[in-house]
Amino acid sequence: MVDLYREINLQSKPLGKILVVGPSWVGDMVMAQSLFIALKAGDPACQIDVLAPTWTFPLLDRMPEVTRSITMPLTHGQFGLTDRIRLGRQLRSEAYTRAIVLPNSWKSALVPFFANIPVRTGYIGECRWGLLNDARRLDKQKLTMTVQRFVALALPKNAAQPPAYPIPSIPIDPERLAAVSEAFQIQTGGNILALCPGAEYGPAKRWPSGHFAELARKKIAEGWQVWLFGSEKDRAVTGEINQKTGGLCVDFAGRTQLDQALDLLSLATAVVSNDSGLMHLAAALDKPLIAVYGSSDPGFTPPLHAKARVISLQLDCAPCFKRVCPLYPEGHPEHARCLSGIGPERILALLAG
Repeated sequence: MVDLYREINLQSKPLGKILVVGPSWVGDMVMAQSLFIALKAGDPACQIDVLAPTWTFPLLDRMPEVTRSITMPLTHGQFGLTDRIRLGRQLRSEAYTRAIVLPNSWKSALVPFFANIPVRTGYIGECRWGLLNDARRLDKQKLTMTVQRFVALALPKNAAQPPAYPIPSIPIDPERLAAVSEAFQIQTGGNILALCPGAEYGPAKRWPSGHFAELARKKIAEGWQVWLFGSEKDRAVTGEINQKTGGLCVDFAGRTQLDQALDLLSLATAVVSNDSGLMHLAAALDKPLIAVYGSSDPGFTPPLHAKARVISLQLDCAPCFKRVCPLYPEGHPEHARCLSGIGPERILALLAG
């Protein structure tokens, strides 16, 4: 891999004030921190503002590289041409020197264009010639990982690839942690296993709830606390897991804001997660982590952490990147066998090791 910081420092001008159009997924935003760290390493004086959905702000607030978070007033998938033009014109007074557009959609490049930002960098994506004046062709054979693709946009167009990438790291503030612990009446002491059984993308990324429950029962019998994490959408699966363990887990699904989940995850002894945003958060918190992969590719979006252990059966049909198993319907014995075939005993062995 090329020397990332040397390549950035070879640029003749200071980086100045940068607007990054951020992604809309938690995991991708965690990986975007690698880009922010790289930019700061190349020019510590640069200012990085991030245009992103408001719900990502608690995460961006924990990233010391980010100066300001700017609200993207549209939800994921909304076009909103008028709103994007209006926002771009409002940002003209910020005098940004450069924009880096991480999403590949055509609409995501509109705000920097109407903000008159002189250098607008991103991948060609949906034919964004003109909207981007530093348009890059994505070589998927060289840039095999999402984090590499993000960090490469910090480098000159002719830089060697793939780049090295800094590891995301989210600091925990002791005062915030104490406040969250008090609010949820946390009992620390002893081992805590955090389970993250959700995956917003779809069921083909979710290890079976029965496997999570068996894992939880075994660790509870060993004297561990088991905490369940997820969004409001995950309450059904965390409730099912907790019911199967006799209600002995602590279920935080749908009860925490993103920043509170971060603080609580930082207390875990170990984390077991599907390929999800929470998986990337646990990695950035320096937690021992076991990541279970089914329909997605562990080589494309792995947890960026040396302590992470990735489990994947590497079946011929995987990765299919489908939201649901495309081969067998739910209830069929072969349904999502890329996940069901990973038994709880395998995870238990890794936790014991």
